[in-house]
Amino acid sequence: MAETEMSIATNTTQRTTQRTAQSAQPDDLAASAAEGMLGPNPFVGLRPRDILATVQQIGTQALRQPTLVLEQEAALVRDLMAVLGGSADSKPPQGDKRFTDPAWQDNAMYRMTMQGYVAWRSALTGFVERSALDAKTKERAQFVLSLFTDAVSPTNTLLGNPAALKKVIDSGGASLLGGVRNLVTDMLQNQGMPAQVDKTAFKVGENLGTSPGAVVFRNEVLELIQYAPATEHVYARPQLIVPPQINKFYVFDLSEGKSIVDYLVKNEFQTFVVSWRNPTVEQSHWDLDTYVAALLEAIAAIREITGSDDVNLHGACSGAMTIAALLGHLAARGDKSVHAATLMVAVLDNTADSQLGLFATPEAIAAAKQNSISKGVLAGEEMGRVFAWMRPNDLVWNYWVNNYLLGKAPPAFDILYWNNDATRLPARMHGQLLDIFTGNLFSKPHALTVLGTPIDLSDVKCDKYVVAGMTDHITPWKGVYNTARIFGGETRFVLSSAGHIQSLINPPGNPKAKFFLNPTLPTDADAWLANAQAEKDSWWDNWRKWLAERSGERRTAPVSVGSARHPAGAKAPGIYVLEA
Repeated sequence: MAETEMSIATNTTQRTTQRTAQSAQPDDLAASAAEGMLGPNPFVGLRPRDILATVQQIGTQALRQPTLVLEQEAALVRDLMAVLGGSADSKPPQGDKRFTDPAWQDNAMYRMTMQGYVAWRSALTGFVERSALDAKTKERAQFVLSLFTDAVSPTNTLLGNPAALKKVIDSGGASLLGGVRNLVTDMLQNQGMPAQVDKTAFKVGENLGTSPGAVVFRNEVLELIQYAPATEHVYARPQLIVPPQINKFYVFDLSEGKSIVDYLVKNEFQTFVVSWRNPTVEQSHWDLDTYVAALLEAIAAIREITGSDDVNLHGACSGAMTIAALLGHLAARGDKSVHAATLMVAVLDNTADSQLGLFATPEAIAAAKQNSISKGVLAGEEMGRVFAWMRPNDLVWNYWVNNYLLGKAPPAFDILYWNNDATRLPARMHGQLLDIFTGNLFSKPHALTVLGTPIDLSDVKCDKYVVAGMTDHITPWKGVYNTARIFGGETRFVLSSAGHIQSLINPPGNPKAKFFLNPTLPTDADAWLANAQAEKDSWWDNWRKWLAERSGERRTAPVSVGSARHPAGAKAPGIYVLEA
């Protein structure tokens, strides 16, 4: 998201030392926030009226079921008595990191506060679960309750946060001054939201997106970057990476050790990447056809530069949705200019439930369309705020505590910087994505038309490699699994043990990483997992071997990028990525 850079008056030496340490080993704050990345979703938003309507439904249930209210109150009283008597066994949910400070167990007052809070929250959620609301409304009600209960957590207050109090004492009150300074900065420069990342620590082209290469083709919609070979030989068939339209491409070329581009280049693959232009109101008419047509031009340029008859395509999130549309269009025309494709953390079949579709009612969808039409674009900042409030503990209250109660600067974490560098989405494309989501158009033969051709993804016969994340809340893995089953031909489905972005940026060498493989694709996703084989480390090496088998013969690497017809232009990362 395009935001004004923060300028916090702190000692330069201390900032540099802190920045280096944070970059080398990101803390839990940054790691948990990395789960909340943008992805392909309905972009419906989170309207206050929908929240209020859900609150009214909860209140109505309380009036209609007074006996249930009394039962839950009685249960709460019993739990609170146990807390006071020291016999309570109330514990925060597994994975809740708010109460990890030893004081929550060692100090009697803090322990009772935590147990009382957990008991109170359990009473509220228990009422909703036992109410007469239908399943979907219950899910919305539980989410709305979580917004409230998370906001009033004792850890969000100075007196209720032992780590913050200790920081005040240890710093002689300096943490309070730092917190006030951070609060004022965020009010002025971040629309009142706690900043997630120290933006002064990064600059695209200097410590992000630094793989050597050049722009070899440009049209109104995209720049095509070709990366310089790093080996004496390369595979003949080139690779084209297509990023999401709502993010900038350098997620595929982050800092050293996290770059998919660097990994491919060093493994003898000729690598090209699309850098989408950040649309303005003047491009509000851009739609899926616009992006697919631009990709066709890029593929033609790649074929001319490399002399290859076809390419391998790779995309993530909404970029994968775009290449799926392209593949369907090519299949309808009998065009074989794509040999194999990789789709990462992308849901084309929307039958699996997702938190992002929780409030996707017809009224909300119509309002979302009208909102983007009136503005011409859907701003990245707007999407980012919605995502933050879908996961407030990780993306709001964590930073409230870090920035204001502890008085710390937000972490310097490359993935978070990229996530906060979101682009705009043209109004027409936004409306089309909403129609695709609500109509589940990718799953229905000939329901979606691309460049004048009705598409059927079952006609796509080229080999596919589909990647999902087991803990991905944005594109749930079962939805991605359904995506793998839509296509015809051979498809390898790979399930990473990580979340949305961790599944994508998953370099080899992580001892905690693993992934699951099962060559069959039964109807039921759970049946697939039950018979899947767990493999240690990242899926990248498995993908590299799969890709090598589909990338042709090895030949001498070109001495330079581009060709006489498509000469090298601006050095990577290009011009479009730098446009606000």
